[in-house]
Amino acid sequence: MSASVPLFPEISAPNRHGFLEPDGMHRIYWEESGNPAGIPVLFLHGGPGSGTSPLQRRFFDPAHYRIILFDQRGAGRSTPYAELTDNTTPHLINDIELLRRTLDVGKWLVFGGSWGSTLALAYGEAHPEACLGFVLRGIFLCRKSEIDWFLYGMRALFPEAWRQFTGHIPENERTDLLAAYHARLVDPDPAVHLPAARAWGRYEAACSTLLPNEALVSSHESDAVALSLARIEAHYFLNDIFLPENSLLDNLHAIRHLPAVIVQGRYDAVCPVVTADELARAWPEAFYEVIADAGHSAFEPGIARALIEATEAFKGMLGPAAETVQPPAKPGRRKAKGE
Repeated sequence: MSASVPLFPEISAPNRHGFLEPDGMHRIYWEESGNPAGIPVLFLHGGPGSGTSPLQRRFFDPAHYRIILFDQRGAGRSTPYAELTDNTTPHLINDIELLRRTLDVGKWLVFGGSWGSTLALAYGEAHPEACLGFVLRGIFLCRKSEIDWFLYGMRALFPEAWRQFTGHIPENERTDLLAAYHARLVDPDPAVHLPAARAWGRYEAACSTLLPNEALVSSHESDAVALSLARIEAHYFLNDIFLPENSLLDNLHAIRHLPAVIVQGRYDAVCPVVTADELARAWPEAFYEVIADAGHSAFEPGIARALIEATEAFKGMLGPAAETVQPPAKPGRRKAKGE
């Protein structure tokens, strides 16, 4: 990450943290930082399965925002690690609502990138009354065409990474990479599932930035991240994210009255710009910005800068009484050229 990325100062530790126990199996880690009396903002991590990190607190002014992060089922510090039982989009939506009630939040700003943008839209459409607005990055609507792009299409831009990714699978199984990887990732033997997870994580990370980022690749193939990321992603992809095809666009009317910022890297290979463009056209009230020199990662300088600008714009818009004011139709930002 470039030193020029204008993140807010490091927050060494959250103000408080804990676990939700929504059922007899899963324990969901959550944490809260920043101003306890500030505007509540919910950070939704990507993957699904990647988990949160302290760096993600730094998109928000800690003097103004009540910053809430949580690790989705099976990810990060939530337990059981990489667990697939009762791990679906409706379960995650219910977890978010349980977290909101547990923390006594009336409404919150919802911030998510990649799979986090998917979950933000799904949650918002299910509970628009709980949302102040949205900051969305690296748009992923999880449709079959997008999943096929991830598995096969990225070869056009990253043939070397794709050869490594497919090379883990015997040639006679490569016509269905998702099924082949899923079978290995759910195998109980670590000698089977860990190499598959590392290959999946390495492939995704190698394709996620405009310029090579070995630190990102190393983190994605580490034991702390690889299995939850790969296993849970394959689980969601194989099950069409447990939502009807195109449901996120079909139900966008539920949240179009809320303010939103959409930030997208022009050269995002993991979640290509065409999907963000489609969302922006379906949501003309939203402000849409394409970053000319960026790929997928939230921490590429242009994307991080735009995300900070978005949270600052919402800070000024929502004010100290965010849960009672009627927000303007849109934050004060330019749309992408051509809009």
